[in-house]
Order: sequence, then structure tokens, then C-alpha cells
Amino acid sequence: MHNSKVHFWLSQMGALQLLVIYLILLLTRSQAIPKEEGWKSATATYTKETDGSIITEGACGYGDLHKASYGKYSAGLSTMLFNRGSTCGACFEVRCVNHILWCLQGSPSVILTATDFCPPNLGLSSDYGGWCNFPKEHFEMSEAAFAEIAEKRADIVPVQYKRVKCERRGGIRFSVSGSAHFFQVLITNVGLDGEVVAVKVKGSTTGWIPMARNWGQNWHCNINLTGQPLSFEVTASTGRTVASYSVAPPNWEFGGTYEGRQFK
Repeated sequence: MHNSKVHFWLSQMGALQLLVIYLILLLTRSQAIPKEEGWKSATATYTKETDGSIITEGACGYGDLHKASYGKYSAGLSTMLFNRGSTCGACFEVRCVNHILWCLQGSPSVILTATDFCPPNLGLSSDYGGWCNFPKEHFEMSEAAFAEIAEKRADIVPVQYKRVKCERRGGIRFSVSGSAHFFQVLITNVGLDGEVVAVKVKGSTTGWIPMARNWGQNWHCNINLTGQPLSFEVTASTGRTVASYSVAPPNWEFGGTYEGRQFK
């Protein structure tokens, strides 16, 4: 009688173990997302801000990201992804994968705009604290955006990402600054792939003048354009170009923002 009870409980324990193993495999299968075409592997963390988004100026020069229309869906990129600022304005679809504790069920994704640089921390290992060390591919997200793909209790999560088309409302925006002999323009709200690789400016008495990248998406030239209507030509990394004629009137002012055409 005693031996039969022992055999019974052993059989029940075996069934329980099998059930646990089955559930683990089921959860793992639901979270293990295969790397589909176009998706690449990276990691992600988040930075805490008072309103749950990244609002600091950042290395792309956008200023208040809410005014620049990027808001909480913005991210700092590691050296590998930032590419010396040329990636500023580019859009990425990011999703948390392959972590049953931290990734949200179904691995939902968010669309982020590159607005900042995540600097390396060479005093820490790239596996513990030095998330942005070269050649790591890493996204430093806003807390609000991170919470849409993973549990906020997580320090760092594995993600997959891919470049996507930037959906923008309205036209490309040109914010003018500088002085009579140093003309600078910050370019924001760029559609298509969002990444600007070349800019030209034209006054009423000039031809098209190539501008140089100053930093981030700030472009400049040493030409006095005061008193002239301004036209801009913007080229994206895809090679497509859009020209906006006379977007700023002859009486434009430094500190003003003017809206031009958008990539279709």
C-alpha cells in the first residue's frame, strides 16, 4: 500500500514537471521573435525625465523636442548608429524580443526618431553599464516610449530594429540663426527616411549655395543673405531632393522658423 502511494506521487510529480517545462517552452516560443528580413539586433535602455520623455537639446540640435514634433518618441544612439550626426532625424522601428520577463506580450513596436548621441563610457564594460561603447548598437529611449515595448523595471533589454519611413505632418521646417556673415539653418520635420545628407540655400541674387554640416542637423555657410527671400534644397540619404522656393520672405529674421515642401 505504501509503495503504491509513493509510485502515485512520483507519477504526479513527473506530470507536474512536464507541465512546467511545457509552459516554459510555450512562453519562450511566444517571445522568441525570429530575425525577419531587415531587422537587426541591438539593446535598449531608457532615461528618466520629469514628463516621461526626452526634452533636452541633444546632439542633433533640435532644442525642445516637443516643439520639434518628436516628443517622447525620440532616442539617443550609440556611436555605431549615430554616425557622427548624419543619422539625426532618421526613423527606427524598435521592438523588445527574446526576454520573457521584460518584453511585453506580443513584442509591440514603437517608431523612434534619432535626436541625440549616447556617448560611450569606456570605464565600464560594454556588457555592464557601457551600453553605448563602440561597436555596440544601442538605443537610449524616453521612459514613456520604453514602457510601450518593455517593463520599466528592466535595466536593459534586447531589441530588434529597422529603418522605416518617417511620417511627418506638414512640411520641412527651416529655423534660421547666426549673423550677417554666418548663416545657419536647423532642419527638422523631414519625411521619407528623415536623414539629410546635403543642403543648399538660394537668395534672390545668388545661385544655389552648398551648405556644410555644422553639427547634428545644423547647416551653415558664410554668405550674407539678409534682405533676400530664401529658398532651400534638401537631399535625403536615398538621393531624393526636394526644393522649397521663397519659404522665407525678404524680411525674414534670425530666430525665425519657416516651413517648406515635404518629401512625398
